[in-house]
Order: sequence, then structure tokens, then C-alpha cells
Amino acid sequence: QVQLVESGGGLVQAGGSLRLSCAASGRTFSTYAMGWIRQAPGKEREFVAAINWSGSSIFYADSVQGRFTISRDNAENTVYLQMSSLKPEDTAVYYCAASKLRYLTRLLDEYDYWGQGTQVTVSS
Repeated sequence: QVQLVESGGGLVQAGGSLRLSCAASGRTFSTYAMGWIRQAPGKEREFVAAINWSGSSIFYADSVQGRFTISRDNAENTVYLQMSSLKPEDTAVYYCAASKLRYLTRLLDEYDYWGQGTQVTVSS
């Protein structure tokens, strides 16, 4: 089992940057694909980015492509989301999640473990 704790959220002006971190417990972190998912007020959760176990395969939602970068450090059991050129529509609670699948997935029900989330608010 994996426990996930996100950090790094906050309030930022449009055009600014934030770096989210997700610390994972357990010695099997490096075997999981990891994803970032967000939920804006009044909306359903949506996929943001995913990275495979080695970091060699990554994909992004179209809405964040070119602005966000996902990465991981298996030695530190941590996955990151660097967010740049932030927009008010990026305001959401951001969750990291772990999938036992060896391939990347955008499907939220294929993620097995979830963190509690961290709030990101982008002011205009």
C-alpha cells in the first residue's frame, strides 16, 4: 500500500508558477505509475499529467501541455508537478495518485491510491 501527501499549493497571480510535491510512503513507490489530477469548484475531477515508473514516458492533458511538467525522484519517493504560466482556470484542488498499472493512464478509476489534495488558487 502507498500513502501520498501533497504539498506546495497556495495562492499565486496569473502568469506565476508553483511547484507541487507528492511524498509517498512505502518501498514500492518506484513500481507505480503516478498521476496528478485536479478538481475545480463545482466540477468533476480531471486528469492533468502522468508519468511511468521510470520517468521515461509522460503525457499531459491538452489544457496544461507546454505549461506544466511532471517529474519524479524514485530515490526520494517523490513526484513533482511544476506549473508555469498559471491561469485562473487552473484553480483547483490538486491530487496525486498512484496506479499499479505499468502503462500510463488518463482514466481516474485506474488509480489505486490517492492523496488528500492541495489547493491551488490563481488570481486574475
